[in-house]
Amino acid sequence: MAFCTRVPHRLHLARTFVDARIKWVRDPYLDIAVEREKNLKEILSLKNQIVSSPSNSLPLSSLSPLKTHFNLPTSTSKLFQKYASVFSQFQPSPSLPLHVRLTPQAMTLHKEELAIHNSPSHRDDAVKRLAKLLMLTKAGRLPLDIIDRFKFDLGLPPHYITFLLSDYPEYFQICEYKNPFDGKEILFLELISWRKELAASEMEKRASFSDDVELEKGLPLRFSMKLPNGFDLEKKVKNWVDAWQDLPYISPYENAFHLGPNSDQAEKWTVAVLHELLWLLVSKKTEGKNVLCLGEYLGFGNRFKKAMVHFPGIFYVSNKIRTQTVVLKEAYRKDFFMENHPLMGMRFRYIHLMNKADKFRKRAFRRKRKVIPSADNGEVTKEDDKSMEEIKGLNESSDSVFEDVSADETLKPQIIET
Repeated sequence: MAFCTRVPHRLHLARTFVDARIKWVRDPYLDIAVEREKNLKEILSLKNQIVSSPSNSLPLSSLSPLKTHFNLPTSTSKLFQKYASVFSQFQPSPSLPLHVRLTPQAMTLHKEELAIHNSPSHRDDAVKRLAKLLMLTKAGRLPLDIIDRFKFDLGLPPHYITFLLSDYPEYFQICEYKNPFDGKEILFLELISWRKELAASEMEKRASFSDDVELEKGLPLRFSMKLPNGFDLEKKVKNWVDAWQDLPYISPYENAFHLGPNSDQAEKWTVAVLHELLWLLVSKKTEGKNVLCLGEYLGFGNRFKKAMVHFPGIFYVSNKIRTQTVVLKEAYRKDFFMENHPLMGMRFRYIHLMNKADKFRKRAFRRKRKVIPSADNGEVTKEDDKSMEEIKGLNESSDSVFEDVSADETLKPQIIET
């Protein structure tokens, strides 16, 4: 189904990357861009759960078990209190339990977001993004559980199968395949046929547009490199990167697994696949565990991980918001997102509303703490300190997705000099 580009045999096995130490350097601006969306995905998941009810409200008790399902950082009741500008708690009647609904401001944003999801232009864009994701695979299909990992980043609506895909029968079908390891049936989303008009990467489209001609296969397209301030590559590494950039560019929509997995050419193709994957996402970033899960399924093993380690000028791994996030650096200028996407505009408005509630609660607590002593001797009690910690936010921790990517560790790739 995919076209294979042949490259000289010497590139199949050649590995010329010099034995050098590459240090991971923190990018404070990209950390800000990631941290800005703290709790956003979880809040929107709860929001969608609430508005799925006919009454646009749900009992608080029915939402409490969702902590694990939505990977919430704390209990639902604490999140509702923390983001009082998004969620409103009320009691429909004395005989009924406490319920939760959206505030008028949050409901207004939800309706505007729904209008974006319903717009023909966005629906067409979301379908093409999803189709291109499937085209990155050799078989043109992915398990639904992997797609679910990316649905937020792809800009898909919550119930994308019934809400969106059912209107595109010419694109997709859902199939059931047996897992060869345990014999269980797994649901897949499959592309009905290869769509040649979509089989051009962002890198290829840029080159074709600038030259105003059909792109010739095997050209040495160069990736945008944005090294952190104060970060200098050793001369021998810089020379290697320049030579690596001049290798033929193999499209991520082609199958290049015939290349030796440790060769420079194979690594450039791996970078091309990872670059295209991140470019398909509306925010040009996603959780590292999503990338590794997809890479494992596609057959790349740990090659995605190595690509991010070797090329800090292309990819950045942030340790913010309780996870590790892979960011495509060229999509950001400092912490400013360069692409004007309507869904990202909506998400920034949700963030503004969330921060509005948090700032109000912090000010209110400071006033209360200043006026009312918490103990007979006027000292602050442990309960007050605990409340202050809750208002300040949740403690962050990082999953060890990339064990060799940390703020204080120097990275030494497994490389062979030739």
